[in-house]
Amino acid sequence: MITIRRADKEDLRNLSRKLLTLLKDEESQVFREEAAKFGVPRSYIMKVFSEAALLEAADKRNATFHIALEGGEIIGFAETIKLDDHTAELDRLIVFPPWRGRGVGTSLLHKALADMKKQGVKMVTVNVGRDEVQARRFYEKNGFEGTEERTVEAPWGREIALVIYRRRL
Repeated sequence: MITIRRADKEDLRNLSRKLLTLLKDEESQVFREEAAKFGVPRSYIMKVFSEAALLEAADKRNATFHIALEGGEIIGFAETIKLDDHTAELDRLIVFPPWRGRGVGTSLLHKALADMKKQGVKMVTVNVGRDEVQARRFYEKNGFEGTEERTVEAPWGREIALVIYRRRL
């Protein structure tokens, strides 16, 4: 049975260990989909998913993590960042490959949105790569509307074409 809940500090430590293990293998599906296709250097991806970075995000950047678990194993997560009293960004939503196509991403999204709504958030944004057709379809199916396109310079120095999606809560 799959459980979705808000992550605590121990969950973030376990999530970091899982992500770093999966991302060490540059041939893995997770590395290809979350790092290689955007030209993210290995050193950068290992830093942002480190235990310290996840704990700091939760403590100091208004980030909230929700995890999906099956039998105690983390199978996916969502990270939202509250930008102000009424606006939040869905920063990441990742379901690990063996569990995709089972509604885990939708459940994570709904739990994260419900939590944001309880906190008074009225608008949630998500930035999606312009060429990420499957991700764009997912957000559209879940009530997000593409409102603009822009190209941004990523922290690792590469330009990325994005579609900004918004959803009212």
